[in-house]
Amino acid sequence: MGRSSFSKIVAATVLLALSACATPPNHINDVCAVFDQNDGWFDNWQAAAERAEQKHGVPVPVLMATVRKESGFKSNARPPRTKLLGFIPWKRVSSATGFSQALDGTWAQYQSETGSWAARRTRFADAVDFVGWYHSKTADTLGVARNDTYNLYLAYYLGWTAYGRGNRGDAGVQRYARATEQMARDYAAQLRQCAP
Repeated sequence: MGRSSFSKIVAATVLLALSACATPPNHINDVCAVFDQNDGWFDNWQAAAERAEQKHGVPVPVLMATVRKESGFKSNARPPRTKLLGFIPWKRVSSATGFSQALDGTWAQYQSETGSWAARRTRFADAVDFVGWYHSKTADTLGVARNDTYNLYLAYYLGWTAYGRGNRGDAGVQRYARATEQMARDYAAQLRQCAP
C-alpha cells in the first residue's frame, strides 16, 4: 500500500470517528441501540458508562437515563435563549450545556475535585463521569441511595442546596424525575437483553 493511500485511509477513519461523535443516537429510548451506535475505538459510550459506574457506584441505567433526560444524548444541547422585546434572541436562561447540562460553576467544581481539567461537557465520557460524580456526592451528602433514580434526579435538577432544604420541585419537575426513573428501569431491562 502506498504512502498516499495509507494517508487517505487514516484521514477517512479520523473523519468517520469525528462525525460519529457529532451525531446523536437515532433510538434514544433503547440503550442497546445507543451503545451500538457509539461503540468506536475513540468514543465507546458503554465502556465510558461502565467506568463511571465502577468509579462512583451509580448503576449504568441511572447514569444513562439522566443523560437521556437532560440532553437527549445531544453533545451541543443548550437551554433556549430568552427574547428581548419578544423577538430578538437574547441570553440563555442558564449556563447549562452538553450531554449532562452541567452548569458552569458545578462543572468547575467537578474539574477541581477530580483533577479533570481537560474534561469537556461535549464529550460523552466526561459528561457521564460528571453525572456519576454528582449522583455519588448526592448519595454521600444527602443520603440518597445510588440506585434511587427519582431522588437522584430531583437533586440533580434542583441542586444540592435546594434538595437538602427539602425542596422537591413542582409537579412538572416531579414528572421529569418519575420519567427518568422509568427510563432507568427500561434501560436496566434492555441491558439484560443486549447482544453481547
